[in-house]
Amino acid sequence: MLPLPPPSPTGMGFMMPMFKEWVPKKIQPWIYIVAVFCFQFSSGIYLGALDDIRGTTDFMLEDLLMLLYAGLAGMAVYFPMLFRMKFHFTNQQLLCGAAVIIGVCNFITMYSTSMPVLLVVCFIAGMAKLQGTFECMSNIQLWITPRRDFGVFFPVLHIVLLTAIEGNAWLAAWFGYHFTWEMMHVFTIGTMCFVLVIQLTLCRPFCPMPQRLPLKGIDFLGGLLISILMLIISYVCVYGEYLMWTDNQNICILIGIGFMLFAFVLYHLSHVENPYISLRIFTFRNVVPILFVTIIAEILLGCEHTLEEIMYAEVYKLEEHTKENVFVWSLLGVYIGVAIDLFWLRVKRWKVWKLFAIGFACIFVYAILMYFTIDVNVNVEQFRLPTVIRGCAYAILAATLMWSLDESLHDLEHFFMGLFIFNIFHMYLAGAFGYAFYTKLFMHFFNDDMVRYGSQLTLTHLDLGHFDFGAFMENYYLRSMMTVSIKQVYGIVIWIAGFTMLAFFLLDIPRIRTNARRVPLWPVYGIEYFRKKMHRS
Repeated sequence: MLPLPPPSPTGMGFMMPMFKEWVPKKIQPWIYIVAVFCFQFSSGIYLGALDDIRGTTDFMLEDLLMLLYAGLAGMAVYFPMLFRMKFHFTNQQLLCGAAVIIGVCNFITMYSTSMPVLLVVCFIAGMAKLQGTFECMSNIQLWITPRRDFGVFFPVLHIVLLTAIEGNAWLAAWFGYHFTWEMMHVFTIGTMCFVLVIQLTLCRPFCPMPQRLPLKGIDFLGGLLISILMLIISYVCVYGEYLMWTDNQNICILIGIGFMLFAFVLYHLSHVENPYISLRIFTFRNVVPILFVTIIAEILLGCEHTLEEIMYAEVYKLEEHTKENVFVWSLLGVYIGVAIDLFWLRVKRWKVWKLFAIGFACIFVYAILMYFTIDVNVNVEQFRLPTVIRGCAYAILAATLMWSLDESLHDLEHFFMGLFIFNIFHMYLAGAFGYAFYTKLFMHFFNDDMVRYGSQLTLTHLDLGHFDFGAFMENYYLRSMMTVSIKQVYGIVIWIAGFTMLAFFLLDIPRIRTNARRVPLWPVYGIEYFRKKMHRS
């Protein structure tokens, strides 16, 4: 699927012609493995440094989350461009350009405090990060799986992606704990310099297409409109709870603009000759169900970004370094999930219904463990097992959903468009909606609990002469109410994950799977039943 020539008929097999002749062939793919980790560890704003940045700047948490989602938006919206860029520029131009852009963006984010500037910088950094990652992975795809088996490639790809997601957050927290948060940006600039040195000393310009694919005809207006729409959605979801949703005039105006812009984007994409995204993708087999499952999975897994952050930061008052030491345990679950994917998709080649069920079962078990573990006085080490299971669920579902999308889209150009739509829901919209969903639920339950339990706290129950009311409210009462509210939200997650898990287990039963579509509509069923009765009489 990725644009690389097939193995040579002369028996030479996998080759990397972009390297100079004197570079040993055995280390060539490993050089690109190191390079792809350099790109994946980069970002505009780092998740593990959010508390440190807030402590040294005037940014709120919502501001930093907005910048994070701007970077994700840049990554998602750039997918349709990968095909054209791969066949227009040389390998060296793409990697050097991506490295320079990421280095410059990280330099700017160290010193700028302007939100408009940082939004643009993080958006561009996300695009460059995807370009560098894709260019490296596309050139070693045949080394990973000579037969282009995506049941192997996608799980291996997610080893890199998920390791980097957890790794760069942990590394940013480590730098912030021992040095300053700016050191993570300095480290990233250093890794980009390493990529530049590798490309300029060990590689030469190479393009897999003798005749370069022109960039003319690309629907840049469509891409720009989609980007603006994504940023508007991010703003509404991130700042919605802080600004009291529809009680704020700016939120109402942006919601209206978002709906009008969405309608205009659909009109534009359906009438332009070569749209940035072809709406025909939604007519391909299983694409809409895949996106629906992606939304459910990502919203359920949004517990990590919202509920766990509230719990560790507000209830247990953990610093970023300690918090990331707990989160990094998810990598063990990631590797277990990838092993399950490889066994299922590559070795046994079973159908994915039950694999989806196993993924949602992991979310179900994770939510149950969190529900019964959360307590004001619990030891944070007890959250390691739920974190491992959460990582396993994410690895299973992410790789399997991407593999399912590839099975539904066999055309190369449509596959990249499909990746764009998939990643909009996978790593962007569902995450933003999940954040808005969980913050709204948490605040609803928290306010309700404060009212109900607070009504029981009266002066007749207190000896004010021996009672420190302020310490009680800060150290016990508020923490207890937050704990109860978090458990209530996890209860909802348990129900949704449980029903979804059962649905996929039932769909794996042949009789239910084959007969589900044959059940007639109720009027048809009634007419047939009436005819049988009349015939018997």
